[in-house]
Amino acid sequence: MSNFTAVANNYLAAWNEDDADRRKVLVRELWAEDGDYVDPQVSVRGHEEIEALLTGARAQFAGFEFRLSGVVDGHHDRLRFTWELFPPNASESIVEGFDVVALADDGRIASVSGFLNRVPEGM
Repeated sequence: MSNFTAVANNYLAAWNEDDADRRKVLVRELWAEDGDYVDPQVSVRGHEEIEALLTGARAQFAGFEFRLSGVVDGHHDRLRFTWELFPPNASESIVEGFDVVALADDGRIASVSGFLNRVPEGM
Protein backbone atom coordinates (compact mmCIF):
# COMPACT_ATOMS: atom_id res chain seq x y z
CA MET A 1 0.00 0.00 0.00
CA SER A 2 1.05 3.59 -0.49
CA ASN A 3 3.27 5.47 1.88
CA PHE A 4 0.59 7.42 3.73
CA THR A 5 2.93 10.15 4.96
CA ALA A 6 4.11 10.81 1.40
CA VAL A 7 0.50 11.07 0.22
CA ALA A 8 -0.30 13.58 2.97
CA ASN A 9 2.82 15.63 2.24
CA ASN A 10 2.14 15.67 -1.51
CA TYR A 11 -1.48 16.62 -0.86
CA LEU A 12 -0.46 19.60 1.28
CA ALA A 13 2.18 20.56 -1.30
CA ALA A 14 -0.63 20.93 -3.85
CA TRP A 15 -2.51 23.26 -1.48
CA ASN A 16 0.70 25.28 -1.00
CA GLU A 17 1.68 25.49 -4.67
CA ASP A 18 1.68 29.10 -5.92
CA ASP A 19 2.44 28.30 -9.58
CA ALA A 20 -0.85 27.64 -11.38
CA ASP A 21 0.67 25.36 -14.01
CA ARG A 22 2.48 23.27 -11.40
CA ARG A 23 -0.66 23.11 -9.23
CA LYS A 24 -2.62 21.79 -12.23
CA VAL A 25 -0.04 19.03 -12.73
CA LEU A 26 -0.11 18.14 -9.02
CA VAL A 27 -3.91 17.86 -8.98
CA ARG A 28 -3.83 15.45 -11.91
CA GLU A 29 -1.03 13.41 -10.35
CA LEU A 30 -2.67 13.24 -6.91
CA TRP A 31 -6.40 12.85 -7.59
CA ALA A 32 -8.32 10.29 -9.59
CA GLU A 33 -10.22 11.91 -12.47
CA ASP A 34 -13.54 11.68 -10.61
CA GLY A 35 -11.99 12.31 -7.17
CA ASP A 36 -13.76 14.60 -4.77
CA TYR A 37 -13.12 16.94 -1.86
CA VAL A 38 -15.74 17.81 0.78
CA ASP A 39 -15.45 20.02 3.87
CA PRO A 40 -17.99 22.09 5.83
CA GLN A 41 -17.73 24.94 3.31
CA VAL A 42 -17.42 23.25 -0.08
CA SER A 43 -18.01 20.11 -2.12
CA VAL A 44 -16.16 19.63 -5.43
CA ARG A 45 -15.51 16.76 -7.83
CA GLY A 46 -13.07 16.23 -10.68
CA HIS A 47 -9.75 17.78 -11.58
CA GLU A 48 -11.10 21.14 -12.76
CA GLU A 49 -13.21 21.76 -9.65
CA ILE A 50 -10.44 20.63 -7.29
CA GLU A 51 -7.93 22.82 -9.11
CA ALA A 52 -10.32 25.79 -8.85
CA LEU A 53 -10.70 25.14 -5.12
CA LEU A 54 -6.95 25.11 -4.55
CA THR A 55 -6.50 28.20 -6.73
CA GLY A 56 -9.12 30.02 -4.67
CA ALA A 57 -7.43 28.97 -1.43
CA ARG A 58 -4.05 30.25 -2.71
CA ALA A 59 -5.66 33.58 -3.61
CA GLN A 60 -7.44 33.89 -0.26
CA PHE A 61 -4.40 32.81 1.74
CA ALA A 62 -1.54 34.23 -0.33
CA GLY A 63 1.76 33.51 1.39
CA PHE A 64 0.15 31.19 3.96
CA GLU A 65 1.39 27.63 4.38
CA PHE A 66 -0.49 24.42 5.17
CA ARG A 67 1.66 22.16 7.37
CA LEU A 68 1.25 18.61 8.51
CA SER A 69 0.89 18.35 12.29
CA GLY A 70 1.16 15.08 14.11
CA VAL A 71 1.49 11.60 12.72
CA VAL A 72 -0.26 10.33 9.60
CA ASP A 73 -2.42 7.33 10.46
CA GLY A 74 -3.71 4.86 7.92
CA HIS A 75 -4.96 1.41 7.11
CA HIS A 76 -6.16 -0.34 3.97
CA ASP A 77 -6.88 2.46 1.48
CA ARG A 78 -7.59 5.19 4.08
CA LEU A 79 -5.43 7.74 5.82
CA ARG A 80 -6.04 10.60 8.20
CA PHE A 81 -3.90 13.47 9.34
CA THR A 82 -4.10 16.83 11.02
CA TRP A 83 -2.85 20.04 9.47
CA GLU A 84 -2.47 23.68 10.36
CA LEU A 85 -2.52 26.88 8.30
CA PHE A 86 0.21 29.40 9.12
CA PRO A 87 0.32 33.06 8.06
CA PRO A 88 3.60 34.24 6.53
CA ASN A 89 6.45 34.37 9.07
CA ALA A 90 4.16 33.22 11.90
CA SER A 91 4.95 30.66 14.56
CA GLU A 92 1.28 30.04 15.38
CA SER A 93 -1.39 28.74 13.05
CA ILE A 94 -4.74 30.43 12.50
CA VAL A 95 -6.65 27.35 11.31
CA GLU A 96 -6.44 23.70 12.34
CA GLY A 97 -8.17 20.76 10.74
CA PHE A 98 -7.93 17.13 9.80
CA ASP A 99 -8.58 15.26 6.61
CA VAL A 100 -9.58 11.69 5.91
CA VAL A 101 -8.43 10.46 2.51
CA ALA A 102 -9.59 7.40 0.57
CA LEU A 103 -7.25 6.17 -2.14
CA ALA A 104 -8.26 4.69 -5.48
CA ASP A 105 -6.81 1.39 -6.69
CA ASP A 106 -4.07 3.27 -8.58
CA GLY A 107 -2.95 5.03 -5.37
CA ARG A 108 -4.36 8.42 -6.32
CA ILE A 109 -6.89 10.21 -4.13
CA ALA A 110 -10.46 9.08 -4.64
CA SER A 111 -12.01 11.19 -1.91
CA VAL A 112 -11.12 13.69 0.81
CA SER A 113 -13.34 14.51 3.77
CA GLY A 114 -12.05 17.64 5.48
CA PHE A 115 -12.91 18.76 9.01
CA LEU A 116 -12.15 22.10 10.61
CA ASN A 117 -11.14 22.00 14.28
CA ARG A 118 -10.33 25.68 14.76
CA VAL A 119 -11.27 28.60 12.50
CA PRO A 120 -11.19 32.30 13.41
CA GLU A 121 -14.54 34.06 13.62
CA GLY A 122 -15.60 35.65 10.37
CA MET A 123 -13.51 33.32 8.25
